Amino acid sequence: MINNIISCEFNIDTACVEVKLIDGSMVSIDCIAVENEYANNMYEVSELDYLIYNEPMSYVRLLISGKMEEYLLNNTDYTPLSDMR
Repeated sequence: MINNIISCEFNIDTACVEVKLIDGSMVSIDCIAVENEYANNMYEVSELDYLIYNEPMSYVRLLISGKMEEYLLNNTDYTPLSDMR
């Protein structure tokens, strides 16, 4: 499916990334559901929001490839307060 993507665009009215495929079909990805599944803190939510608004194609590719969790682990810097003591 990754190779069949023509375009991706975030629709702020539906909070979904709309993906147009080569065969003319459209897929809508619910970004709130993705955040609920993958984001464990505000830093990860912020990183997902950045991708949604600025790089929706990267967002879709990470999600489809199953590498979203790995991406968030490698690209967010979060230390819980309990670990700082």
